[in-house]
Amino acid sequence: MPKTLLVTGSSGLIGSEVCAYFARELGYAVHGVDNNQRAVFFGPQGDTRWNQARLARELPGFRHHELDIRDRAGVLALVRELRPSVIVHTAAQPSHDRAAAIPFDDFDTNAGGTLNLLEAARQACPESPFIHMSTNKVYGDAPNRIALAELDTRWDYADPAYAHGIAETFTIDQSKHSLFGASKAAADIMVQEYGRYFNLPACALRGGCLTGPNHSGVELHGFLSYLVKCNLEGREYKVFGYKGKQVRDNIHSLDVARFMAAFAAAPRAGEVYNIGGGKANSCSILEAFALVEKHSGKKQIHTYVEQNRAGDHICYYSDLHKMRAHYPAWDISVSLDETIRQIVEAHRARL
Repeated sequence: MPKTLLVTGSSGLIGSEVCAYFARELGYAVHGVDNNQRAVFFGPQGDTRWNQARLARELPGFRHHELDIRDRAGVLALVRELRPSVIVHTAAQPSHDRAAAIPFDDFDTNAGGTLNLLEAARQACPESPFIHMSTNKVYGDAPNRIALAELDTRWDYADPAYAHGIAETFTIDQSKHSLFGASKAAADIMVQEYGRYFNLPACALRGGCLTGPNHSGVELHGFLSYLVKCNLEGREYKVFGYKGKQVRDNIHSLDVARFMAAFAAAPRAGEVYNIGGGKANSCSILEAFALVEKHSGKKQIHTYVEQNRAGDHICYYSDLHKMRAHYPAWDISVSLDETIRQIVEAHRARL
């Protein structure tokens, strides 16, 4: 019998990459859970049915399950039926701006949905690795307290203690998270607790900017993908505060899938990892404009809004030392420049 993988949010950026990687590279039978909730959260531009159809077309034996992770009985029944070898949980309400308008949907999806899956796993397949896609928003705006230096095109950490970025020991307490950050923090801690209390082989991956060519980027979520879409379509991109010098580290969805495979092969109980591109794959919005323009050949149309987004990070990139120490065979394999090239190419093909 082949090993089985259950992926929630399977039509999304990370979920679809994980489905493809585990099927093609590792020979897993893949089951995807998705109900296109992204289209409900963000409208037609967030629709991921095209990605669901791509998986069904390209992955032999892929099985789609139309299920809302808020459906506790439905989640338990599916996990009991499949008893998957690995569970990868990427389904979420992913926007900290959108969360304020839909607080119950946000919390019920992010916190409640995660609890439903954890408890189903504990009852049906407690030996199976459980990999949760968390977010760096669990740190709230606490990273903004770090002393910063303003450079020509970006902000950067002035404190040498953060020369390599934010480590997993950084505080998540006493900061403004956005409601999205709070619901994801609740899920993150619950994943840790199931690992530590029940010895479930589980981890929470605190993602930076997760990106790649299969991202349905929208203004409220999906920074690079949305930026490329605006560039190619000649649409205006709004920069919110911090002079456009705010910094994010960007990691290609393939490298996220590769790390998940490494964890699944040698799981630990209740771990957390800051998964991002690290300093080498970081860029400011201004720097991203230049990189996209290089690959598209088109100038970026943009306007500046003085007011920054509530709880937004001025500078954030992940310290990857812990990931590399625990899984030394893993490292970043796709550069930021190559990632942007792929996104531009993919958007051009969809125009």
